[in-house]
Amino acid sequence: MRLGIIADTHGLLRPEVCDLFRGVDRILHAGDIGPPELLDRLEAIAPVSAVWGNTDGPELRRRLPEVLETRIEGTDFLLLHGHQLGAPTPDALHARYPSAEVIVYGHTHRPLLVLLDAVVTVMNPGGAGPFRFGLPASAGIMELEPGIPPRARLLPLTGLEEAGHSP
Repeated sequence: MRLGIIADTHGLLRPEVCDLFRGVDRILHAGDIGPPELLDRLEAIAPVSAVWGNTDGPELRRRLPEVLETRIEGTDFLLLHGHQLGAPTPDALHARYPSAEVIVYGHTHRPLLVLLDAVVTVMNPGGAGPFRFGLPASAGIMELEPGIPPRARLLPLTGLEEAGHSP
């Protein structure tokens, strides 16, 4: 199974996301979505599981959970935005949610992919929406196969020069 991992779109669904997610089986959105219609556009690509983030309005908060625990292909996932911890870190997330085998979060807009305790994957796909904090936009892909640890990678959607940096 191939998952598209995204967060912090803040109302902007870049065409690069549609290209990157072509052929995924499911999309996980870790909050700060923007207008609810953005989820409908992602649903046209693949089924979406999402949580609301601190900037999402009342319509999304009624429609989505704040934290989602789910099992995908035999792996226990935790999906949350991360605002619940202020400035989330992989260790703090793992301490708060010790049963999760994969933790996907957003909020910081900083891409991150780490393995904790040799068995827990923690992934922040970075911000996929408008430029913030001088970082290029990014998203992730994760592949799941029974009996094999998840394989994931972070992928830039834009270059540093577009984020205001010189090459």
